[in-house]
Amino acid sequence: MQKASPVKFEFIAIMASLMSIVALSIDALLPALPEIGNSLGVTNTSEYQLLITMIFLGLGFGQLIFGPLSDSFGRKPMVYIGFSIFVIGSICCVTTKSFEMMIFGRILQGIGLSSPRTIAIAIIRDSFSGDFMAKTLSIVVMFFILIPIVAPTLGQLILDFFNWKAIFNFNLLFGLAIVVWFWRRQPETLVISKRIKFKPAIFITGTKEFLKHRSAVAFTLVSGFITGSFMVYLSTSQHIFQVQYQLGDLFPYVFASTAFAVGFATFSNSRFVMRFGAFNMAFYAAVAYFSISLLYIVLFSSGNNPPLAVLIGFFLMQFFSVGFLFGNLRSLAMEPLGHIAGIGAAINGFVSTVMAVPIANYIGSFVKTSALPLFVGFSIFGALSVATFLFVKYRFSHK
Repeated sequence: MQKASPVKFEFIAIMASLMSIVALSIDALLPALPEIGNSLGVTNTSEYQLLITMIFLGLGFGQLIFGPLSDSFGRKPMVYIGFSIFVIGSICCVTTKSFEMMIFGRILQGIGLSSPRTIAIAIIRDSFSGDFMAKTLSIVVMFFILIPIVAPTLGQLILDFFNWKAIFNFNLLFGLAIVVWFWRRQPETLVISKRIKFKPAIFITGTKEFLKHRSAVAFTLVSGFITGSFMVYLSTSQHIFQVQYQLGDLFPYVFASTAFAVGFATFSNSRFVMRFGAFNMAFYAAVAYFSISLLYIVLFSSGNNPPLAVLIGFFLMQFFSVGFLFGNLRSLAMEPLGHIAGIGAAINGFVSTVMAVPIANYIGSFVKTSALPLFVGFSIFGALSVATFLFVKYRFSHK
């Protein structure tokens, strides 16, 4: 296993691209939510967020399937199967005239996309470990973040010339190009001698093994707290900027600015994580995440929205903290799970995502006339994250 050798740019690009199919399928659709709702006869605009949160539900459950199977049959075959399911889900979305069937298609898309998302992390864990794995994940996430920066603008551009169905078609073509690149250029990282013989009980034994590593469980919970509160932003940002602030077509550019903060933070993390360690970087980022949201609540407790520039400033600070959390939390959770990297990545992703969906749906239901509920959610789950870090720090040893 490589631990400190230079990472090839193409490896980073392929891993980031596999994960970026997920981001594109979520973020490119944001400007189209009202048009999709009108086309399918949705009268309650708060239901638009289901088109975002339900794909995460599929992502969560799908990982439980593809992660363990990849430990038995290899990483690459699972990517191909997952993409095939994504194609079926996409066809459901563009051919339906029912909002309920659209939701079903989004869940199918999520199940399919859970494969490249999970397998990319498993491949990285196959190849690296320790803080170097955290550095590698940070670089991957940095490139991956470029997609949320440009995706809403891309989605708006497609809408200007075509319609919302063209966004799904573009995502399909983009995904196909990535899968072909992956097939041609990325070797299988799980050699046959290290594969686990497949038995139906592998799901139970793998879960039991995961639960033995309490630090992995703890950091998975923190991932759920952060992902959930961040998902609230993803599912309500269109409502906040286009309805509450009436920005109209400027929404994609405002969204891109907040995504840039995450990207810049992940770049910074890749430069400093080897010096300060993944645990310390993530812990202080969690403290900042909680503190920034608490400051917003104190300043704007009346519920009146601040000037747009002030709100964006808080979002930039909030998501700069997030950029130091995502890669490090995954790395910390995966560190003791090298022998079950596939199912380890699956359970980590499943728990954090399934935690995140109800968090996002519940808090998002309060974001109607003010952004304040969003920051209340940030503060609650930021506090829970800090408390979990402190518990790990003083209860378990960490490297």
